[in-house]
Amino acid sequence: MDNVDPEEAARYAALASAWWDPRGPFWPLHRLNALRTEYLRRELSRMFGREPGKNTPLAGLEVLDVGCGGGILSESMARLGARVHGIDVVERNIAIAAGHAAESGLEVRYETCTVSNLVARELAYDVVLNMEVVEHVPDVKAFMADCAHLVKPGGAMAVATINRTPRAWLFAIFGAEYVLRWLPRGTHQWRRFVTPLEVESLLGAGGLQTVQRTGVKVNPFNRKMSLTRSLGVNFMLLARRGPAANEAAA
Repeated sequence: MDNVDPEEAARYAALASAWWDPRGPFWPLHRLNALRTEYLRRELSRMFGREPGKNTPLAGLEVLDVGCGGGILSESMARLGARVHGIDVVERNIAIAAGHAAESGLEVRYETCTVSNLVARELAYDVVLNMEVVEHVPDVKAFMADCAHLVKPGGAMAVATINRTPRAWLFAIFGAEYVLRWLPRGTHQWRRFVTPLEVESLLGAGGLQTVQRTGVKVNPFNRKMSLTRSLGVNFMLLARRGPAANEAAA
């Protein structure tokens, strides 16, 4: 597959069976998912004129979950009413995700493919979720361009990744992988981290305007995660494409 790091794919294939174990190697993702799901519920509801307090505020929205892994975020979005298409380059991830969704009684469409495959098929979505993927692809510029291409007029993209700062190296790599051992060693490579300004520039090149920014912090003592104004380590950006010309003129 294009724009895929074979070593990264192999690493996640080896861990695929552990996706839904909240005490396994993906426990940080389970905690992060609870935080980002509420963030997305609130911000996307505001963006699309929905009531965030409703059980299914995202009903009817077409959502693409890029690098869906075992389907943790995909299922959360489906529970909020979205029609979800989860994609991943690791076949074992897709098998795990599809099986878990079936057991949970959720309708989620899963597929082994890349974003460029979807671009070639001329697909488009109301929301593209680009969460914790940017730091794992070889060609970030091409990847972001493909993701942006998949956003409909008036649609949005959410990007979550890790900043390229000394502080991020200290906490996300040295601390999380070597000291606390929250993540397997080699999960992240500092040279692949991107700054918020770099992400915003790539979003802008794809015709998207960043409308919301937030950081994520982790308490190392109780493992709780929360939003913060600081974008120094983990951060999330929400960007939107303007409406189609005929809609803007209406």
